[in-house]
Amino acid sequence: MDLKKTGKKLLFPPLWLTVLLTIASAAGLTITFINGLETHPAAYVVYVLSFYTLFPLAAFLVTTLPKRFKAGKQQMLANPLMNRYMTDSSFHAKVSLCRSFSINLLYVAIHILSWYLYRSWWFVCLAVYYGILSTMRFVLVGYVRLNPLGADRRDELKRSLFCSHIMLLLNLFLSGAVLMMVYQNKGYKQHGILIYVMALYTFYSAIHAIIDLVRYRSFESPVMSTAKSISMASALVSMLNLETAMFAEFGASMSKENQQLMIMLTGAGIAVSVIAMAVHMILRCRKELKSNTK
Repeated sequence: MDLKKTGKKLLFPPLWLTVLLTIASAAGLTITFINGLETHPAAYVVYVLSFYTLFPLAAFLVTTLPKRFKAGKQQMLANPLMNRYMTDSSFHAKVSLCRSFSINLLYVAIHILSWYLYRSWWFVCLAVYYGILSTMRFVLVGYVRLNPLGADRRDELKRSLFCSHIMLLLNLFLSGAVLMMVYQNKGYKQHGILIYVMALYTFYSAIHAIIDLVRYRSFESPVMSTAKSISMASALVSMLNLETAMFAEFGASMSKENQQLMIMLTGAGIAVSVIAMAVHMILRCRKELKSNTK
């Protein structure tokens, strides 16, 4: 038996088998953690399978995926719409804004459904919070659909100023949600691997919001700057939700008083950050609008 060929086949199985192993490992870990079967004999089979799956998955991500990504990128560039999306920064920004608006509407629907199922006013606070974010994004989407970015800076400043005032209202509902987290023990509860997925998405959203906040400053477009400030406000609330989920899953060793203090401090920090962003945009827009009228 050729050990070299055997080792290569084990490290580089067919793509379909790598995908199948990844799905099976994820499903097995989810079932194991959700049902509290961490010490069951079958769980060790899942652990071994998951450990092995990491090797072909990592090998695929490091050696094969970059090549396929490059080939796929060339194919996408051959498509006129995808070519425009990938090369036209202004068009990419508009699509990003529309996508964020759709996601916010989905959040509103999810929290309204959660309120209907659980009858908790905490979900109402979050639904209104994301509803306000959706309203601001609707105002911006309506503008970019009819106007090119940067074409009418004065009009963009007015839209940005309007959204900045609305952003100040966010703290009323954010404060309500935080108070319910502290005094009524409200919050998200995720179990097993789902909490890691939630954490991964939350950190991705926060990092992406920070990068975009810096990136779109080069557009000199108040509309896009405002849109990215809205994304940052949304990401900050996701961090707060993740904190409550982490306490619910791993906070057994921490006293309730300390958990409440941490939530209050995080909520206060987010509220101050949102107010600071709103006030900064209001002052900047008013100053520029005033200078333009002179």
